[in-house]
Amino acid sequence: MIAAIGLLLGVLLGLVLQPDVPIWLEPYLPIAVVAALDAVFGALRAFLDGIFDDKVFVVSFVSNVLIAGLIVYLGDKLGVGGQLSTGVIVVLGIRIFSNVAAIRRHIFHA
Repeated sequence: MIAAIGLLLGVLLGLVLQPDVPIWLEPYLPIAVVAALDAVFGALRAFLDGIFDDKVFVVSFVSNVLIAGLIVYLGDKLGVGGQLSTGVIVVLGIRIFSNVAAIRRHIFHA
């Protein structure tokens, strides 16, 4: 319940304050959001499986975002940022859809 309230407050603050994203951070923000979504759907799947651990979730969340950002940063430095960004999105997208399929099976038993 605390996490849901925190999420709601965060969204409301973002809508009211409308913070600006620094220019240097803009290429990494979409990748970070997708990496964070991967961690959230993985946590929901683990919760439904009965194996959720809050420490694992926090470590997964932070490490997913940092590693995805570092991969894109490395790609930018090597001159292949677009290709590595696409690769990261594809891999995380596959993981997200896999977790959503497992969540659907838990909820609808289908």
